[in-house]
Amino acid sequence: MKVLVIGGGGREHALCWRLSRSASVSQVFVTPGNPGCAAVATPAATPDNTPQGYLAAARAAAADLTVVGPEAPLVDGVVDAFRREGRLIFGPTQAAARLEGSKIFAKNFMDRAGIPTAAYVTADDPETAIQALSQFQGPLVIKADGLAAGKGVVIVEDPNEAEAVIRAMFAGALVGAAGARVVLEEFLEGEEISFIGLSDGERVVALEPSQDHKRIADNDEGPNTGGMGAYSDSRLLDGDMRQQVMDTVMQPVIDQFQREGTPFSGFLYAGLMMTAAGPKVLEYNVRLGDPETQALLHRIEGDFGALLHTAAAGRINPAHLAFRQDPSICVVLAAAGYPGKVRSGDLIHGLSEAEQEGAAVFHAGTKSTPEGVVTSGGRVLGVTHSGATLPEAIENVYRAVEHIHFDGMQVRRDIGAKGLKRWPLTAGS
Repeated sequence: MKVLVIGGGGREHALCWRLSRSASVSQVFVTPGNPGCAAVATPAATPDNTPQGYLAAARAAAADLTVVGPEAPLVDGVVDAFRREGRLIFGPTQAAARLEGSKIFAKNFMDRAGIPTAAYVTADDPETAIQALSQFQGPLVIKADGLAAGKGVVIVEDPNEAEAVIRAMFAGALVGAAGARVVLEEFLEGEEISFIGLSDGERVVALEPSQDHKRIADNDEGPNTGGMGAYSDSRLLDGDMRQQVMDTVMQPVIDQFQREGTPFSGFLYAGLMMTAAGPKVLEYNVRLGDPETQALLHRIEGDFGALLHTAAAGRINPAHLAFRQDPSICVVLAAAGYPGKVRSGDLIHGLSEAEQEGAAVFHAGTKSTPEGVVTSGGRVLGVTHSGATLPEAIENVYRAVEHIHFDGMQVRRDIGAKGLKRWPLTAGS
């Protein structure tokens, strides 16, 4: 089977890497890819980043299956275009992708499906949003309605700060057109968990739980980013809680889309807050998370390509999915200036040395030049490793990170530390 991966970030490099190790996959293609993908996938030229452009790449590659990494092509309708031509593709239709493409659609959808989430108000103009502030007490979450590359969420502490953020968002100063409508949401207390599954349109098969680290600096300080690291550990959720999430958060999405005549197949990502009242949904994404994917795929065993093929064909076979018990961690190395104005062109040193430590180094914002690989985006690399225990995984990944350097490199030193409470230093832990 030939598989085409759409995308060019760390998530897509990890997808190519894992698919290249699948027994059912004879060749992996990627568009546009990145310098790291080249080691495990063949570049597939596309005339442009449109559904028709991706179709041209799939035809040229004679791809038997196409897997979509980022959200933008899904929201643009790439799945609809492929299906009209009878090409197998894994991902939701444009109508179903609104679950991520519009925060307002998602909140209304959760209401219709009876899915637990934070109390909220939506607004189409700044005055309506400002008038609604009196409905909330304490910290408040302000979310841009549209796609904002993971940067459309602002937590504010008081009404004055909230009003300033609202006006800036509607003026386009924060996330451009994505902030033309907003959601005001109560601030939820608890621990955040990422829960990802695959659906064939009727049922969901769960991957292992993971935990992202959104803030730029240690101890969750500084501005939000697309994600500075993640770890996957079976101990994040016990069996009963996993079943509760499946019953109240995951399967209801698939059932509601079926009732509304828009079957959902593809990856379903639930960003959860584990509150005292149980899990509540912060957001849904209709694709794999980044950097959660890098950590998750480092743990996956079995034939991942066959799993995706059966799901895309409408008959998912969970027998193809297995996970190693070893926890895994992805640590993101970010460029100077991120998450603000990013500096590009800094030469990256130590890639091969990190890989010699046993790490998988997934490329994201990189570019090949005659001088070597240089930075070309905000999140540059995702160094990923595992261990028999979470403490061992942390030690392994940071030993590999120490080999890599580029000017202005930003790295958090506490990825995975939140999970250590689940690994008490006792015999047999």
